[in-house]
Amino acid sequence: MVSSPTVPLSSRGEPWFEDGNIVLLAQAEDTASQSAAIAFKVHRGVLARHSEVFQSMFEVARAEPDDADVADNCPVVRMYDRPTELSALMRALYDGESFEHRSIQDFYRIAGILRLATKYFIAYLRREAIRHLLRTWPHTLAGHDRFIERAVKAPLVDDLTYPYVHPLHVLNLARETHVQIILPSALYFLSLYSLPDILRGDHPKLCVEHPSRPSSELSSRDLQNYTLMFQHRIDVIMDFIRQDCTARRPKKECKSEPASCQKAFVRLGSRLSRSWAVRTGPLHYMVQAIDELANDPDVCIPCRRAFKADVLASRERIWKELPGVIGLPSWDELERMDLAG
Repeated sequence: MVSSPTVPLSSRGEPWFEDGNIVLLAQAEDTASQSAAIAFKVHRGVLARHSEVFQSMFEVARAEPDDADVADNCPVVRMYDRPTELSALMRALYDGESFEHRSIQDFYRIAGILRLATKYFIAYLRREAIRHLLRTWPHTLAGHDRFIERAVKAPLVDDLTYPYVHPLHVLNLARETHVQIILPSALYFLSLYSLPDILRGDHPKLCVEHPSRPSSELSSRDLQNYTLMFQHRIDVIMDFIRQDCTARRPKKECKSEPASCQKAFVRLGSRLSRSWAVRTGPLHYMVQAIDELANDPDVCIPCRRAFKADVLASRERIWKELPGVIGLPSWDELERMDLAG
């Protein structure tokens, strides 16, 4: 195809600009045959403006005009990228990108853009993609709480529950694109899955076919991180039940009978110790404990308020310490590393 003066309509990708001055030739995902290559006719200056890598590639192509392939009266640059991802990147550069999270397909789209924005050093687009992922896979406690609320309320999409994508795919995408700030929450939510289920790799969210789908394998490094996060999550639950509930003492300002609030704390601890499961997320579980104690008529208002304040403070501390569980620096440092302009 590259030696012909005109690119067939069937081999033209989107975008294709008739006034473009360079053709990017990307190899299709499903075959190595030359006839399956997809071409994009774009503008050299537009791409070079966004990426020094593109600029250097085009300068090399222009320096060797005798050896260059030509198609549609334009020099051809071969791109070793998935056509779907290159198409998404080109459209983002020309039109701007409005990222969505309506289904797993939206995740695959952002995965492709993040990959190529990283590969071609398009810093602003990489930051936009990371920020969008953080709206779902949070780096703040408030973001975690919004995640849980949406997971409870959101309807099924294509028979998949919110957030539609498996945390293992998010984890592996972050590894592939060197994004650190997503790792703690991805591993936290991954730790809610049993290891045998992860290793089988047959969860419906892992089995959706797409050329941009990340690996479904848990690496040896992240097997260790998964184990650390899993154990940490269980330790947090047990410490909360034992120390913050069962062993809790009434406040000095307690307005109830001497043993009333004390017994209520013991009852709460006993109920929680029987109700938690291996897949329990401690941060949401702690909020549920606040609500449960608030409905206990045997607990006075000062003890109720103090319990809520202490539990909320514990949640903040647990979230702040989450990156350290897997040996990462603080959230602030991760934000500086991945999102600094």
